[in-house]
Amino acid sequence: MIMLPTPTLLLALCLCVGSASAAELPPAAPSRDDILQAGFAPERLQRLDAAIEAEIGRQQLAGAVVLIARDGRPVHFKAYGLADRENARPMQRDAIFRIASMSKAITSVAAMMLYEQGLFLLKDPVAKYLPEFAKVQVALPAQAGSALPFATEKPRRPLLIRDLLRHTAGMTYGAGPAAAAYQQGGFSDWYILGNKETLAQWVQRFAALPLQGQPGEVWQYGYATDVLGRLIEVVSGQPLDRFIAERITGPLAMVDTSFWLPPQKAHRLANVYGIEGGRLVLKETAASSDFVHGPRQLLSGGAGLLSTTTDYARFLQMLLNGGELDGRRLLSPKTVELMRADHVGALYRSSGATDADGFGLGFWVTSRLGGAAGELGSEGAYGWGSAYFPQYAVDPKERMIIVFMAQHRPAGGSNLHLRVKALAYQALIK
Repeated sequence: MIMLPTPTLLLALCLCVGSASAAELPPAAPSRDDILQAGFAPERLQRLDAAIEAEIGRQQLAGAVVLIARDGRPVHFKAYGLADRENARPMQRDAIFRIASMSKAITSVAAMMLYEQGLFLLKDPVAKYLPEFAKVQVALPAQAGSALPFATEKPRRPLLIRDLLRHTAGMTYGAGPAAAAYQQGGFSDWYILGNKETLAQWVQRFAALPLQGQPGEVWQYGYATDVLGRLIEVVSGQPLDRFIAERITGPLAMVDTSFWLPPQKAHRLANVYGIEGGRLVLKETAASSDFVHGPRQLLSGGAGLLSTTTDYARFLQMLLNGGELDGRRLLSPKTVELMRADHVGALYRSSGATDADGFGLGFWVTSRLGGAAGELGSEGAYGWGSAYFPQYAVDPKERMIIVFMAQHRPAGGSNLHLRVKALAYQALIK
């Protein structure tokens, strides 16, 4: 477990429970001496600034926020560009972002908290808690001459809870032999926030479809964490949003992390832009967002949360600390160790993933430096990203977290969100 010096990230960022305005953030960036003492070269951090500002200048990025922290103290915390280009509204460090698949880490931690209570084992069948999966089938390509769009076979082993956490459950976002059936049922996109149904109703419908791969035999990214969210509800006896609020975001003082955005915070929600024809195009504002005006029924543990850079940094710092922050322990160090171990090995690499060489319980993990990713990093680092462009990384060896927040869908081809990690590491000199 890494013990952080006082003050912790909460004090270092001047964030108090209930605070939510940029005025309460540090009035100035860390000094040159602070940066050098943290082991970074200020001149090299300017390369990160230059890369982001170049994308903004080329109109390939509207705005972003980056936070790099080491030993619980911010080394680099800066907002760039605009949150709203149409109204020339600058990006602020307290901007609220749709974090999509970065929700998965939070939902995975929620599940592991229940696991620590002894309420289930990771090798337990999912059907023990969600009986709608008791008779699930596995889709196969249609046989020649068959009038059916796909064939099915029985699972070769039960679908397990660990399959939900490590994405070996055969639950895709539509890809696979049963793609047409997924499309017809409305299961062909990660975005399910606008559905007018509860998570229980959604899972009941989803369980009627076949899996797209045999449990445990293939790594397939998709709805597994949404199903995990429903399992959390059943085991805990609480709605997913209440469990996360009471057990995670409340204790960690993540004051701006939630499934729905209160109207009084709508002005802080960054616009979503996409790249079309090589140019930025407005996709969504607070006025048109389901996070503000939607049905507010379906709690998507896989892609449904909002957060800020500092909120998410606090969550990551808790993991980096071995499950504890500011005296509030969510997980044991051994549980965090299990989560950041590689649980799938070659299955992840054979999926075509190139961000790391393995996958743990909720995020990619780097088992071997110079492995599948072949980029700057450390053995034991872990992280993930978002369909809206944000990325994060946690590096226990370097005692460092990296958070990049932006709002783009589709993201375009600049790979800036991936380059941010390399630009952070190249600035680390001791």
